[in-house]
Amino acid sequence: MNEVERQLALIARGAVEIISTKELEEKLAASLKDRRPLRVKAGFDPTAPDLHLGHTVLIHKLKHFQDLGHEVIFLIGDFTGMIGDPSGVSETRKPLTKEEVRQNAKTYERQIYKILAPERTVIDFNSRWMNALTAEQLIHLSAHYSVARMLERDDFHKRYHDQKPISIHEFLYPLVQGYDSVALEADVELGGTDQKFNLLVGRELQRAYGQPPQVVITMPLLEGTDGVRKMSKSLGNYIAVEDPPGEMFGKLMSISDMLMVRYYELLTTEDVNAIKAMHPMEAKLNLANALVARYHGQAAAADARAEFRQKFSEREFPVESAERKVLPAGPTPLVAVITKAGLAPSRTEARRLIAQGGVELDGEKVTDGDRILLGEPGREYRLKVGKKRFAVLRFEAKS
Repeated sequence: MNEVERQLALIARGAVEIISTKELEEKLAASLKDRRPLRVKAGFDPTAPDLHLGHTVLIHKLKHFQDLGHEVIFLIGDFTGMIGDPSGVSETRKPLTKEEVRQNAKTYERQIYKILAPERTVIDFNSRWMNALTAEQLIHLSAHYSVARMLERDDFHKRYHDQKPISIHEFLYPLVQGYDSVALEADVELGGTDQKFNLLVGRELQRAYGQPPQVVITMPLLEGTDGVRKMSKSLGNYIAVEDPPGEMFGKLMSISDMLMVRYYELLTTEDVNAIKAMHPMEAKLNLANALVARYHGQAAAADARAEFRQKFSEREFPVESAERKVLPAGPTPLVAVITKAGLAPSRTEARRLIAQGGVELDGEKVTDGDRILLGEPGREYRLKVGKKRFAVLRFEAKS
């Protein structure tokens, strides 16, 4: 594997789409030949004061580029934040005030340095060039894109056909984001899958302004702790970068085994195949320890881990008095396991208990009613249903 292939492998990890891989290979090769690092940009509108792990998917990808020796630009959209990103919304966002944007931006600077190296990170604000843009220059910028092309965008298209209002200033959002790439002469821009339209506008505007078009890399939207919906503070399924260590540790331990693997892929550089070979409980403890250590330090992570283990020790799970059940090995729905263990009268009731947060497996709260246990021969699980029903389950191969 040559150096371009090595860099490309790390950059492509977890990515949904690269537009285009060939262009990225060419840019990487030129970067190595000319000893000029690529300028890699990701923009964040300071719409709320707290970053959560969903936001850090892009920041981790910036870190990959940084580790490869490229120049990373963390762009705070203090100007675009006052417009409001129309991506994925069914109505016009309420614009933020300058003061709200300014206060939120302050916290971003503090939080990103928990991942990125401060001495190798450029923080910029798009108000720097947008406030200096004249009315004539803004008209010139707007002339590079048509209303018809804007209405091809899914969210605008749907709102238009549903006869929901679209404000003129919302059309400016993708133009301003695209112009950011012109102002910064970006070689690469990162964004979530919901940002693809905006990122592609950047490519077109760079061509219009006589620059080589940036490579676009889209990253997945990280599911929240419920394992279903995009991580969001408004949905309550988020893990904030500045959550207290114990709270962060507990939230990470509550995610499903399947989601745990996805978190490993998008939030760490661990070998995912090696993680899959580990016992799920141990793998999850390692993930929680690693992320808490990253944001709060190793001592805080060790304390959070000890606190978690103590919380779910013998005093929380009375092994001696727990029911013991032996089940045939093989993949088995958790609702069926709960029923066979006599901890619920039916699968419907078992599913209801899960939905209410009343089921814990190996000390973690289960939130997925469709959870499947692999049921490997010899594998034991500790199952708690409600406050007083306990069972130790063991899967055995059929003789």
